[in-house]
Amino acid sequence: MKKARSLQDLGGLKAALLQAQREAEALAARRREAEARDKRERELFATTVGRVQSLPDKGRAHTAPEPPEPEPKQRQRDERAALRETISDEFNVESLLETDDALFYRRPDIGLDVVRKLRRGGWTIQAQVDLHGLRRDEARERLGAFVRDSMAQQLRCVRVVHGKGLGSPGREPVLKGRVHSWLVQKQEVLAFVQARPAEGGNGALVVLLRAGGT
Repeated sequence: MKKARSLQDLGGLKAALLQAQREAEALAARRREAEARDKRERELFATTVGRVQSLPDKGRAHTAPEPPEPEPKQRQRDERAALRETISDEFNVESLLETDDALFYRRPDIGLDVVRKLRRGGWTIQAQVDLHGLRRDEARERLGAFVRDSMAQQLRCVRVVHGKGLGSPGREPVLKGRVHSWLVQKQEVLAFVQARPAEGGNGALVVLLRAGGT
């Protein structure tokens, strides 16, 4: 019985070895077939494209892209704080405004001829900002930013729309008076007049700014 069992074990081992050999031969055959296929594809590419040369090394440095600039949130907060300090809501503007048939303002060194020219449309309106419907703080910040941007672009004549106050409590143009006060406090503003009817009438102002850089 022991001898028979040994013969059976030997036969099983032989069968396992033959199976392993067949698998190894099949694997080798697949590898040779893949290598032959790759060789044929390389030869076909070389025949189709021709001789290929590597590009010369020009010594260029490969640098990583620069990270995006951080958003200047702190600077924006500082600018808004500075704007609040330089434009006061408590400023009394009434004594500086002049009236004839309509309200206007001019700095002491600006003559009435400039006001008349501004009223007649002697300067082309180059940009405008619409403050109508904004809250007081929003309107003040937007107006300050608009004046800064206009100066940076060297604009001379702009329009500021403050609305007629028809939607305000008591139908009083609250924002209109604020805008007058804010503009008078801006050194960049030389004069302003009430807009002509076609330009917004008493709901807007035409503003003359200093020449850029002066």
